[in-house]
Amino acid sequence: ENKPMSNSTHSDPAEGSPLLRLFYRDWRPTRIGRWVNRLASWWSALGLSSREMAVLEVRGRASGRQRSTPVVVATVEGKPYLVSMLGAESDWVKNVEAAHGRAVLRQGRARPVHLVGVPPAERAPVLSEYVRVAASGRRHFPVALGAPLSEFQTIAERYPVYRIDPS
Repeated sequence: ENKPMSNSTHSDPAEGSPLLRLFYRDWRPTRIGRWVNRLASWWSALGLSSREMAVLEVRGRASGRQRSTPVVVATVEGKPYLVSMLGAESDWVKNVEAAHGRAVLRQGRARPVHLVGVPPAERAPVLSEYVRVAASGRRHFPVALGAPLSEFQTIAERYPVYRIDPS
């Protein structure tokens, strides 16, 4: 069985920056990070951010309440994808899995979507595009912007990727 590598087995490259440690620690947003995420969610939900920015809404696996998370949509070969910059232990990933992929994506307007997990062997092109379009998210990846796909393939198991299908 191929299980995703735990985030605890590698450090978050973003934590090398004192500034980014204010927002993320141990692969989780800090109090300041959560506040900034709420602000980004509000801004993106109104449709005021870049076209790659969106808000993912998914039912919380424990609370049952709608949870909102700002995300970046990476498009590869005309298909949209979401990438978890914080790995498989991210709350939104766990909630998506518990909701069997059912979610809502907001980019000015809300639309129901179905998120389909992408196998690690197929993730490298999406990770490469994500690092290109997600200016702040790329700091969580140990691979440089413009690196060959083979480098993204070596980390693909650590970062869940979901294809966004209409619901």
